[in-house]
Amino acid sequence: MSRRDWYLATNGIVLAWIVAALVAVGVHRFVDQPLWLLVHVPLLGAATAAILIWSQHFADTLLRRPASGGRLSLGVRLGLHTAGAAMVVAGVLVAATPLVVAGASVVAVAILAHGVIIVLQSRKALPTRFGPLARYYVAASAVFVLGIGAGVALAAYPSLADRLVTAHLVLNAYGWIGLTVLGTLVLLWPTVLHARIPPTADAAARRGLPVLVVGILIAASGPLFDVRVLLAVGMAVWLGGAGLLAAEGWREARKMPPATFAGWSLAAGFVWLVASAIVLGVQAVLVSEWATLRNGYLVMLGPLVVGFGVQVLTGALSYLLPVVALGSPAAAKAGAEALDTAAAFRVTAFNGALLLYLLPVPSLVRVLLSVVAVGVVVAFLVLAIRAVVVGRRVRRSEGADPDRTGRVSIGMPLAAPPPAQPRRGRAVMAAVGLLALSVTAGVVADPAAAGIAIAARNESVVATGNTTEVTVTVQGMRFDSPVIEVPYGDRLVVIFENTGTDVHDLTFANGVRTQRLAPGESETINAGIIGRDLEAWCSIAGHRQMGMELMFHVLGAPAGVADSDDHADMEMGSDEVAGDAAADVDLQREPADDFESAAAALTPARPEAVHRVTLRVEEVVAEIAPGVSQARWTFGGTAPGPVLRGRVGDRFEITLVNDGTIGHSIDFHAGALAPDGPMRTIAPGESLTYVFTAAKAGIWMYHCSTMPMSMHIANGMFGAVIIDPPDLTPVDREYLLVQGELYLGAQGDTGHAQKIASQTPDLVAFNGSADQYVHRPLEAGAGDRVRVWVLDAGPNTPTSFHVVGGQFDTVYREGAYALRAGDPGGSQALALEPAQGGFVELVFPEPGDYPFVTHRMSDAEKGARGVFRIE
Repeated sequence: MSRRDWYLATNGIVLAWIVAALVAVGVHRFVDQPLWLLVHVPLLGAATAAILIWSQHFADTLLRRPASGGRLSLGVRLGLHTAGAAMVVAGVLVAATPLVVAGASVVAVAILAHGVIIVLQSRKALPTRFGPLARYYVAASAVFVLGIGAGVALAAYPSLADRLVTAHLVLNAYGWIGLTVLGTLVLLWPTVLHARIPPTADAAARRGLPVLVVGILIAASGPLFDVRVLLAVGMAVWLGGAGLLAAEGWREARKMPPATFAGWSLAAGFVWLVASAIVLGVQAVLVSEWATLRNGYLVMLGPLVVGFGVQVLTGALSYLLPVVALGSPAAAKAGAEALDTAAAFRVTAFNGALLLYLLPVPSLVRVLLSVVAVGVVVAFLVLAIRAVVVGRRVRRSEGADPDRTGRVSIGMPLAAPPPAQPRRGRAVMAAVGLLALSVTAGVVADPAAAGIAIAARNESVVATGNTTEVTVTVQGMRFDSPVIEVPYGDRLVVIFENTGTDVHDLTFANGVRTQRLAPGESETINAGIIGRDLEAWCSIAGHRQMGMELMFHVLGAPAGVADSDDHADMEMGSDEVAGDAAADVDLQREPADDFESAAAALTPARPEAVHRVTLRVEEVVAEIAPGVSQARWTFGGTAPGPVLRGRVGDRFEITLVNDGTIGHSIDFHAGALAPDGPMRTIAPGESLTYVFTAAKAGIWMYHCSTMPMSMHIANGMFGAVIIDPPDLTPVDREYLLVQGELYLGAQGDTGHAQKIASQTPDLVAFNGSADQYVHRPLEAGAGDRVRVWVLDAGPNTPTSFHVVGGQFDTVYREGAYALRAGDPGGSQALALEPAQGGFVELVFPEPGDYPFVTHRMSDAEKGARGVFRIE
């Protein structure tokens, strides 16, 4: 195989990973898929494969000596990486942790071998000016192995997940990928600019490497040793090292500004990398818990993966593929011109879409911006194939002896500057126009999500006297057809058949609606004379959010008749909300004199080995703050539902009876079993029996798992199962606090689906009612040992439980003790993600009122607080 065919074949693997990343993005829109894949497919897959290929190419060039084993050695490393990365992805998809660990180990072996080979190559090479840059690749390989170790440790120490994920991110994103990219840009950047490398560049690179490595190690030690300030300090040091290299790049760009897709993409990618590092460092200073830091940093994963990773990858390949893989200067030039097609448009559209995506825009706008960004990546793939085809055609036309004059080597400028570039103002304006169109289209398609209300208009329609009859059925959480055409002026009669597995209805924007229909039921409804497009949807809370919408499109409307705006004030997921109860929230208001708080005191586990419980689904209207009531879906009439308590080895036989008006289900985290049968959704009037044996101790969540699950949990369908640890000691007082969020609809109505989807709660409460234990404190005596079990039911917000004036001497979290009485240390807060739980113990030293809160203070100010009154 020729050299150029080798590079084309190996880079085909990189392009295949890019395609896989695009597929993951597309599938993520429709399938519940771990966000993890959207990060690791492009970074562990595409970026790492490209690093193996091109860092070896640059090492050969810098050291002027081929590596031991040549292409065969690189092929083995690349094969190991591809197989290992595929195992990791497959393991995540099927939830097989051993497969993930095995795949990560295989990848680590490939990267470790890569670093060792470059070390041996360096020792045998003659001194060159830029030979020391190969040390960047060696350092990156060593850091990557540490990052893989942190990732593997996640499987062994799940209780440390928040810290290990942060360390893994620092080591792999800023270490493995960051070090490799920064070291490569020392030469690649001026080469892409066709500029001469300044005499200070190699010195800056030598000074920058130890600063970068020290910064990474300090930053990674922060989460490993549970010291957040180290993360901030480390990222600041890393930014200092990156700044040394950036200063050289800036000098080069001032003399020869970037004028190609490759140059602009590399520059933009570097900016996104620095921006994400700044955000991580600042968040490390501002947040109080690793869980909060991890959740907050998810905002920057998009810029880090897409803005940095994808742009640097496509920018570098846009330059390297033609130069290295097409065989002659003329072929390389033709390929480069193909890859530079619409460069200004693509770079502007891509980065503009990413910037706008980070703003608080409606969901549909984000979808359209995602389409723009994905389109730019697809365009690169198409242009890369076109560049190869065009370049090879030129190469064949040159015959056996092509003209080699003008060949460009990495690190060497062109003999003459590139030709003047055409004006790009129109391309930039076109990209801006596309972005503006995407935002406008998203707002127009869903104005309610943007806070825009559209007034309805009633215009006379000339009836034809004809009737159009259609049948609408259900498939999953969709109607069978998203668009149905109706002639203008016809009377529309709809036969709605609920062929789904849950209760549904059909609500029209003109106010006509069916009854709620159980699975298998049907209803015929007259929707009236149709004079304009008419929307319809399922009005059951959360169902429209899941995609149960359709449009009756009018045909043959007279000129000037606009599309339907009959859906005035019908916000998605909050159908026909007459007002927002959030406006009535006043947490300074005292409850009524007869107000009774939810029971928080626990009783010991009953001695029986078999617990038989009937849970009835009940729909109730409950006061969740003084003067604020909401319709709640509950287990047993309360939210949270009844507490179940037992010991390891106990058997639970739960009968679920659905006395509600829509389908519901139940999922007990305390039991391990196949979910297909016991967790199925049952229709109103039906029942099922759920049997499990408690094999593991801890506090476990149970909840309704009917989709949309977030709606069912937020609307009250959750509770706690406590399985006592075998060595649990008696205490003087024992309480349970279950934190949940409240997303308010109208007074007396269900929760607001759009607020749930956007994760913007109006209230956060312990045991279902905001501030209830402020008004009705929990009691204990001075010197009493008090155990407080805490469960975060979510569905979205973490908690950090804290008692003001108290110190915990015992902490039990997710099935394990983090601190025991008698240990020299203490604890101030219990940090939990949604569906996690544990307990703390403390002794109150003297009488007084001791407030308890979630130390996520904005949530405490929304009602997640109370008082221990110590007599």
